[in-house]
Amino acid sequence: MFESAEIGHSIDKEAYDAEVPALREALLEAQYELKQQARFPVIVLINGVEGAGKGETVKLLNEWMDPRMIDVLTFDQQTDEELARPPAWRYWRALPPKGRMGVFFGNWYSQMLQGRVHGVLKDAVLDQAITGAERLEQMLCDEGALIIKFWFHLSKKQMKARLKSLKDDPLHSWKISPLDWQQSKTYDRFVRFGERVLRRTSRDYAPWHIVEGVDPNYRSLAVGRILLESLQAALANNPKSKHQGNVAPLGRSIDDRSLLGALDLSVRLDKADYQEQLVTEQARLAGLLRDKRMRRHALVAVFEGNDAPASTVSCRLPRPPKKSARSLTCGASGGTFRRGASSPFLTAPGMGGCWWSG
Repeated sequence: MFESAEIGHSIDKEAYDAEVPALREALLEAQYELKQQARFPVIVLINGVEGAGKGETVKLLNEWMDPRMIDVLTFDQQTDEELARPPAWRYWRALPPKGRMGVFFGNWYSQMLQGRVHGVLKDAVLDQAITGAERLEQMLCDEGALIIKFWFHLSKKQMKARLKSLKDDPLHSWKISPLDWQQSKTYDRFVRFGERVLRRTSRDYAPWHIVEGVDPNYRSLAVGRILLESLQAALANNPKSKHQGNVAPLGRSIDDRSLLGALDLSVRLDKADYQEQLVTEQARLAGLLRDKRMRRHALVAVFEGNDAPASTVSCRLPRPPKKSARSLTCGASGGTFRRGASSPFLTAPGMGGCWWSG
C-alpha cells in the first residue's frame, strides 16, 4: 500500500519557488471564504512515520495560511477524566467550530496504532477501535464536516538514513527524539498495522492521502494542493441543495511520477536461476493447493498489463485438487484448457485470470 510513497518523489527548488506564491494566495482565499460562509468545520488528521515531516508541514501551513483561524491540537496520555468517559470524548470536545480548521496530532488513529504496536491492544480490540473511528467520521461528515487525513511516510531505509545523518551531526542531533529511536525498532509492526488501519478507514467521505516525506519541497506542495482542492470542492457545494456531505478529492501526482513508472523493466533472470526457482515455487504451490484448508477457499489468478508479446501468460500448474475439476478457464481470453493435456503449459494471450471448474 505504501509502495507509491517510496519511489523518490521530488520537486526541484526552482519549480517549488515558482509555484508557492500562487498556492499560498489560493489557500488564503479559500480560508477566508471558509470563515465567511461558516457552513462547516475542517478537520485535518496528521499521522504517519516519525521523521517524515509531520511537524514541519503543519508549521509551514501556519506560515502559508492565517494561523488565527487554525487550531493545532496534540493529544498525549489520557487524563483520569478522559479515561472515565468514552474514547472519542477527548476529541469531540476539541472539534473546531464551523468556519475554522482544526489540525489533530495524536488523534484517534495514533492511539490505536501505538497500543497495537506495543502489544497493549489485541487484534479484536484494534478492530473495535477501527469500527469506532469509522462511525465517528461518518457522523461528522453527515453533519457537514470536511475531514482530510494525511499519512506521512518514509521507507525503513530512508528512516535509518535520516537517523544516522542526524546522529552524526552535532548541530542537529537534538532533532532526534526518543520516539524516533523507538519507532526505528518497531517500524515493521507499525507499518503493517498502519496499512491495516488505512485500508479499513479510507472511505469516499474521508479518504487517506499518503505523502512521501523525504523531499520537503514535494511534501509541502502535495499537502498544500490536497488541502486547497479539498477546501475548494467543499466550498463550491450548493448549501441549498440536499446535503450529501463534503468529500475530500483524491490527490494527484505533482511530479508526474507513479509506481508503475518507477518500475525497472530491464530486470532479467537467467535461465538457470529461473529453473531453480521454478521447481521450488511449483512445490510450494502444489502443497498449498493440496492442503485440506484449501477446500474452504476458491482461487482466482488475475493478470493485468499492456497488450504485447510479453503479456502472453504461461502457467505451469499442478494437477487440480479434486478429480471433479476437469478444465481450467482463463478469464480475459475466455479460453478453456481441458485436463489431461499432454503439455503441462497453459498459454493464453492477454489472459486475465484462471480457475478450475467441473
